[in-house]
Amino acid sequence: MKNIAVIGAGTMGNGIAHTFAQCGFTVKLIDVSEKSLDKGMATIAANLDRMVVKGTILAEDKFKTISNIITYTDLKDGVAGADLVIEAATENVDLKLNIFKQLNDVCPHSTILATNTSSISITQIGAVVAHPERVIGMHFMNPVPVMKLVEIIRGYNTAAAVTKVIMDLAVQLGKTPVQVNDYPGFVANRILMPMINEAIETLYNQVAGVYEIDTVMKLGMGQPMGPLQLADFIGLDVCLAILNVMHEGFKNPKYAPCPLLVNMVRAGKLGIKSGEGFYDYSESKKADKIAKVFS
Repeated sequence: MKNIAVIGAGTMGNGIAHTFAQCGFTVKLIDVSEKSLDKGMATIAANLDRMVVKGTILAEDKFKTISNIITYTDLKDGVAGADLVIEAATENVDLKLNIFKQLNDVCPHSTILATNTSSISITQIGAVVAHPERVIGMHFMNPVPVMKLVEIIRGYNTAAAVTKVIMDLAVQLGKTPVQVNDYPGFVANRILMPMINEAIETLYNQVAGVYEIDTVMKLGMGQPMGPLQLADFIGLDVCLAILNVMHEGFKNPKYAPCPLLVNMVRAGKLGIKSGEGFYDYSESKKADKIAKVFS
């Protein structure tokens, strides 16, 4: 397995493409927007530059990594010849189902189809393609080039052989794969998102301010990043989408998103990606905050 196609050039998609390309895989990065592809490639180049400055990689490694990535705006052309397709589009169930229906039409049945979803049912996604045994979840953590964990999610129909291939592949990337079963939120977000939501509720109820809440969790609980800062980094829209999936899937009020989170997303305050969330992110501050994650 050497040819990888990644659908979506956003934060997760370009991070996944970066990681595979740095490990010597041929990567086809696909997005409907040429502008998004240019932005994604610029992000990859900037992150590689930081790694060169840090001494993690050599300058020639940067150029090899970039040369391993080819961009496409046409899905059919982009997935041609791919051994593995990883969908990393926005966390929207209808969008993901539509992408997998298209993949069913253009990919041979031997192609493994993976999704980077952080909460949506793998079984539901697999149901829209022929041979759902080849559909699996690969939930990378953000930022992908830095974070070691990959949640490998088996749908109800996912074949054991496919799971083994993907587990082994994650190890080749220098990651630590953890196999989990297909329930809303899986493991990472089933535990993380209620904590983030409770931190937002704490702010909403005026128990303490943003800085104070994050400081308590960092210094008192040993977390490298406070839950509100982490929510900004993930994207408040993504947090809301995940909570909605879990709330609907479990029918449990403890997963209901805080009204403050709902209103912030409605107002377009999505965190780092929009320039404002629980913290203010001017361009200079944004670059500094992201650089610290890669340092």
